[in-house]
Amino acid sequence: MNSGEKTYIWQADDWPGWRFDWTVLSELLAQVSRSQGLLMGRLADLGLGVKDLASLAALTQEVLKTSEIEGDILQADSVRSSIARRLGVDIGALAPVDRHTEGVVEMVLDATSHATGPLTQDRLLGWHAALFPTGYSGLSPIAIGRWRDDAQGPMQVVSGPIGRRRLHFQAPAAQALPQEMERFLSWANALTPEPLLIKAGLAHLWLVTLHPFDDGNGRIARAVGELFLARADGSGQRFYSLSAQIQRERKDYYEVLERTQKGTLEVTAWLSWFLQALGRALAHAHTTLDAALLRARFWQRFAGTPLNERQARMMARLLEGFEGKLTSSKWAAMAKCSPDTALRDITGLLELGVLRKSSAGGRSTSLSPAATPERISSSSPTFSPVSTAICTARPSRTANTSCLPSRVATAAACTARRAPRSASGTSCDRNETFALISGSTRGSSSLKRTLASTVAFERSTVGTSRSSLPRKHISGIASSCISQG
Repeated sequence: MNSGEKTYIWQADDWPGWRFDWTVLSELLAQVSRSQGLLMGRLADLGLGVKDLASLAALTQEVLKTSEIEGDILQADSVRSSIARRLGVDIGALAPVDRHTEGVVEMVLDATSHATGPLTQDRLLGWHAALFPTGYSGLSPIAIGRWRDDAQGPMQVVSGPIGRRRLHFQAPAAQALPQEMERFLSWANALTPEPLLIKAGLAHLWLVTLHPFDDGNGRIARAVGELFLARADGSGQRFYSLSAQIQRERKDYYEVLERTQKGTLEVTAWLSWFLQALGRALAHAHTTLDAALLRARFWQRFAGTPLNERQARMMARLLEGFEGKLTSSKWAAMAKCSPDTALRDITGLLELGVLRKSSAGGRSTSLSPAATPERISSSSPTFSPVSTAICTARPSRTANTSCLPSRVATAAACTARRAPRSASGTSCDRNETFALISGSTRGSSSLKRTLASTVAFERSTVGTSRSSLPRKHISGIASSCISQG
């Protein structure tokens, strides 16, 4: 790149004079606000236990996916355990956690739980140090606790094999970073006129464009975006993950980011994509909430069921999410017990109605957990499992419950249906299919009251009028010249 060329947005004469068209963004902002209202409406009347589980799931996804975007695969059990311990959520036995996982968790929780605090240089440097506690990125030593120095050449984003590398982006020179970061942090901490959702998108773009660190820039930029999203939500609890949505749309994310960084300071296209992705993340959060409600309902239904420690631990693990099909041999491996012990555990759960056999063919029939319930809508305020599974036995209400996890949540429940025993009985053969019974309890009157109030709240929040923002471009230095007037 020649010195006189202006290939990237940071080289513009009026950098960082962001410009965007309110005629396009106002409608998207209204839609995202409506989605926020729908989600908060569902959460309004739920017990703290269910909210904690939903927040735990969302934060776990955020930590896992923001790392996965960069090719860093973390262990879900370790991430969940680290977050649960810090939030005080009881999930039973905790998995071991390494220092690397702890660092990502620390960054995400600090950004979201303390979103109202100022964004400072020391805070960003602390996040960076947490991401790289050893001072290495893989096998390469990197600068920790300071901005990059470009000692090894300019900071570039490239892809492809050696000899056929493609340059996607080149960041500003290291000597400009102190001034650039000071300008960014001043804007981030100032009361600027743009809505917080817009500010979240701009902050993400701005910081990833500066690329102030040797490594970890994407994760830190997404954490800064989450900080502003938490401010917009007005809550330190997170119930959706934008990073998870970005991972699902990773190709589109990189394409729109590259076009924006090689374009002009007119960033309407980037903000449009950001808001649309945020809307899809909010829609996906309903699935996360459904799963939390399923777990709560399950433990509520089977609160009086005598489970041994191994069965209770496995039920908790399965309810947290199990991808693929579960066989009795997998059960034995996961529970760290013999195949015979696994068969006894499964047979006992079948007899209690906690598990059901799934219908599948083949020599070695697989085992699969039951699906999560369908999403609740204001037009149909009921919780129904996707699966048609029904209980084959009613658990004893007087049984010992000392072996169950202590996180029996008070969640909305539906009335259980009963059916005759299957012709095959409740015994379990090796590698037969089984699935979780999505538990429910009687007493639908309290459910109706809960759902009615939830729906009422939703209807009161989603009737948001369109934004009355001015239909014009906004231009000028973001820290001082952006104006809605």
